[in-house]
Amino acid sequence: MRNLIISPSPHIHGRENTRRIMADVLIALSPAMLVSVWFFGLSAIKLILVGAVTCAGAEYLIQKHILRRESSVSDLSAVVTGVLLALNLPPSAPWWVMFIGALIAIGVAKMTFGGLGQNIFNPALVGRVFLLVSFPVIMTDWSVPQGLFGGSVDALSGATPLSMVKEGIASGLTVEQILAQNPDLSYGQMLFARVGGSAGEVSALALIAGFIYLLIRRVIKPTIPAVILGTVFVVSGIFWLSDASRFTDPVFNLLTGGVLLGSVFMATDYVTSPMSTSGQIVYAAGIGLLTVLIRFFGSYPEGMSFAILIMNATVPLLNKYMRPKRFGGNK
Repeated sequence: MRNLIISPSPHIHGRENTRRIMADVLIALSPAMLVSVWFFGLSAIKLILVGAVTCAGAEYLIQKHILRRESSVSDLSAVVTGVLLALNLPPSAPWWVMFIGALIAIGVAKMTFGGLGQNIFNPALVGRVFLLVSFPVIMTDWSVPQGLFGGSVDALSGATPLSMVKEGIASGLTVEQILAQNPDLSYGQMLFARVGGSAGEVSALALIAGFIYLLIRRVIKPTIPAVILGTVFVVSGIFWLSDASRFTDPVFNLLTGGVLLGSVFMATDYVTSPMSTSGQIVYAAGIGLLTVLIRFFGSYPEGMSFAILIMNATVPLLNKYMRPKRFGGNK
């Protein structure tokens, strides 16, 4: 019988590393980036470039001159943060707004906690919420997509489907009347839409394509996105069945706003999501529930960013009390 050799973990090294994973995330985001550039032209390119360069530059300078340690910019995590933040902003946002948001995302939300793997909250969402609170007019000035050669996007303002519904209900209209007055709010239009919104939410199909790529590459598991989308569908469906004149239907809520972008690319962040499957289910269900409640009863028409950040704060507790069962153990 051969002797057993006992040694500290890890015992097997895989090919996966941070750089490889982040590169896959960027590839998965490329359909959304391409659609954004097609619809919003140079405005989208400007935001993406400023976000990626500023995040990478801020991380390099902080590590090199403040933390006095080797730079980890080459792992591409800062670039991913910059791209995600850019896709969460209105395409008409000035470059300096993107610059400030990127500094907050990296300098406050990430490096203050020690860098990648130690941050509590999703950096891109911290940057977005900071900008939303600090510059509410700019952050809610949505642009109508005109195409790469369709003219200046800065001069064309519109409203997101969620804000159209929110404002219509506040004016005393029913959901049916609002949808009838806005033919662009059809399901087909919202799958690949010329409607107002952030740079990353104009095409549900592009985000779904990225989701499929991440699943094929096994970068993420389907648990968190599936539970978020299922919760949004069920909870919004309950409200819709109770009063269809005040609440939008489940499919509308899945295709609008940042549900797909948030559930696929930000709620699944390794660092800020739970480790166990049971913890991930509770975490994702909380995100879905809070998103619908904020949409229907909150001041903002969209609630995905706030919901993810709130549930990020519960992750340490979920990891503590919902640990996976030890191999060969009863607990």
